[in-house]
Amino acid sequence: MSDPASGPTTDPYTLRAVTEDEFSDWARMIADTYGVDRSDEEIAHQRAATALQRTIAVFDGDTPVGGASLYSRLLTVPGAVMPVAGVATVGVTPTHRRRGILTSMMRRQLTDLHEHGAEPVAVLRPAESAVYGRFGYGPATQGNQLRCDKRGMSFRPGTDFGQGMVRLMDRAQARPLVQEIYDRVRSSSVGWPDRGAPHWEVRLFDEPHSRGGATALRFAVHQEPDGQFTGYALYRHKSSRDAVGNDSSAVQVLELAAVSRQAYAALWRYLVGIDLVPWIEYEGAVDEPLQHVLTDPRAARSAVVDRLWVRLVDVDRALTGRRYAASLDLVLDLDDAFCPWNTGRYRLQTDEHGVTCERTKASADLRMGVTELGAAFLGGTTLASLAAAGLVQEVRPGALALADLAFRGSRQPFYPGGWAFPLY
Repeated sequence: MSDPASGPTTDPYTLRAVTEDEFSDWARMIADTYGVDRSDEEIAHQRAATALQRTIAVFDGDTPVGGASLYSRLLTVPGAVMPVAGVATVGVTPTHRRRGILTSMMRRQLTDLHEHGAEPVAVLRPAESAVYGRFGYGPATQGNQLRCDKRGMSFRPGTDFGQGMVRLMDRAQARPLVQEIYDRVRSSSVGWPDRGAPHWEVRLFDEPHSRGGATALRFAVHQEPDGQFTGYALYRHKSSRDAVGNDSSAVQVLELAAVSRQAYAALWRYLVGIDLVPWIEYEGAVDEPLQHVLTDPRAARSAVVDRLWVRLVDVDRALTGRRYAASLDLVLDLDDAFCPWNTGRYRLQTDEHGVTCERTKASADLRMGVTELGAAFLGGTTLASLAAAGLVQEVRPGALALADLAFRGSRQPFYPGGWAFPLY
C-alpha cells in the first residue's frame, strides 16, 4: 500500500473521505468490528456528531473495510484549554487485518493535521491499549474503577454535606442543568473535553438495547438553598446474582460532577442511601476523594486502568499551549519516527510571562520519544516514572527533577467519558 499522505492508496485499496450516501454502511462496518449493533437512531446521532470531511475509509472496491474519524474538541490541559483532534470510530474488518490499513489511516490523519496547521494534539481512548503506542500515542490519564460495598460505606465524622439537597429529576428537567454544571467543572478539570449538543445526545443515549440489562438513566441533581445547582450524578440500577446466588446488584454511576466538595459529598450520601442494592460501581479519577471521606476506605475497592491517550502532532505548538508548575529553561531531544517533522531538539522556556518552544542546536538536557512526551503532557504520567522505566534519559543532572515538577498539575488528570472519546 502506498503512503496515504501522498494521495489515494492503490493496489488494491483506496483511502478517501466518506460521503453522505456511504456513511450508514461505513458506521455499521465500524460497529461490526467491535461486535455491536447500531440502530437507525444511533446512526443518526453519530452522523450529527461527525464531520464527513474528517472521516476517512479504506475501500476494497466499493466496500468500506476500515475507517477512522477526527472530531474537533476543546480539552482542558494544565493552565489552559486547547483545541484537540479527537480520534474515534477506528476499525478494520477482520477480513482485512494485518495489511497496513490501520497504519495508513493513522499516518493520513496525523499528516493532514500537520500540513493544514490544524489541532496540535490528537487524543483517543483505545479499545486495545497495545495498539497505539507505535503511532506515538502515550497513556496520559488513568481511570479508577471503583466497586463499592454499600454495607461498609459510612462517612467520617465531620464530613461536610452542606445545606443543599439532592433532587431526582426527569431527563427534560435535568439535561440543561447537567450541561451547565459539566461546563463549570470542566473549565478547571484537566482531561475534560467540551461537549456540544450532538455529543450530549450520544452521551445520554438511553434506548433499552443500550443499557446492558440495567434500568433507564436516573438524573440526581444537587441544589443549594439559594436555588443554584452545583452537582449531578447519572446512574442506573442493575439487578443480578453471582455464580453462587449472592446478590451482586449494583447502582452503576455513569458520571458524577460537582462544583464544591459539599455537593460531592452530598451526592455520594444520596447514592449510598439507595435501598436494596448492595454495590455501587463507578469510574473516577486516580485521586478520587471518595475513599478519604469514608470511615473504611476499603469499602471502595479500586482498579486503575489507562484511559485517554495523547499524541503531539506539532510538538512546539503543543508545548506552548499548556502552562507549567515551575519555571523551565530546558532542551528536549525528541525522537518521532512516525511523524519525522517532530524529530529534533527544542528549547522549552516557561515563566510567569508565558511559554516559548523553539528549535535549537543547543546540547540536550532530556532525551525521550514522542510517545513519552504525550504520556506526560497532561501532568498525569510522570517523567520520573518514565525515566525509571528507561524511557526518558537525563543528560544534564537535575534536569529530570525540574521538568517532572513543571509538567505536573495540581491533581491527576481524568477523562470523564465513555470508550469513544470524541462522541462523549
